[in-house]
Amino acid sequence: MGRSLHVRLDDASAAALEIVRAGEMTDSEAVRTALREAAARRRVRSALREEVRRLAGDEDDREEMQLVREQLAELAPSSPD
Repeated sequence: MGRSLHVRLDDASAAALEIVRAGEMTDSEAVRTALREAAARRRVRSALREEVRRLAGDEDDREEMQLVREQLAELAPSSPD
């Protein structure tokens, strides 16, 4: 059996619940949906942070990106003086 929670919603949370419910879900369904969506967003953000850390520590990748920036700078039109 699932875990039961009792919550007291402030006005902003009650309004958010109504948006999630969209008139088609029960409060419980809406809360479960919102929790799953929030967890999925956190997992994605965590994975992105880890990827950024990994890339930032990759010296070969940073050198290649610097080379690409330099090549693009050479191709860019001169700024008018």
